[in-house]
Amino acid sequence: MAGCVALLAGADDDDLQLIIVLGGPATSWALDPADGGPGSSRWYWVRVWAARGLLWAWEDRAASTIVAALDDPAWRVREMAAKVVARHLVGDALARVTVLRDDPVPRVRAAAHRAVVALTTAGA
Repeated sequence: MAGCVALLAGADDDDLQLIIVLGGPATSWALDPADGGPGSSRWYWVRVWAARGLLWAWEDRAASTIVAALDDPAWRVREMAAKVVARHLVGDALARVTVLRDDPVPRVRAAAHRAVVALTTAGA
């Protein structure tokens, strides 16, 4: 969980083994030194994988990081962060996922809508 939080918060390559576990076969593509790695256009995948890891390894201390990820410039990160919010009922994210229902990307809007429904249904 701590490794996922660090990666999602922007650590360059804090834990390469964790990145490989989270990313699976796509890791070599995303981390290829020729066109990948920190600072590359593909590096956002590491943040997506880190958020996805938080679907399964969750502690409440990750809440502020997942809320911040809802503002990530990469739409896939915003989408996955909204999924985490819905699964773990991160009440602090309600205002942000409400705004994301107007995101330009349909998948982000759908994930945000599901998160709003989950949070309001649970009374979070």
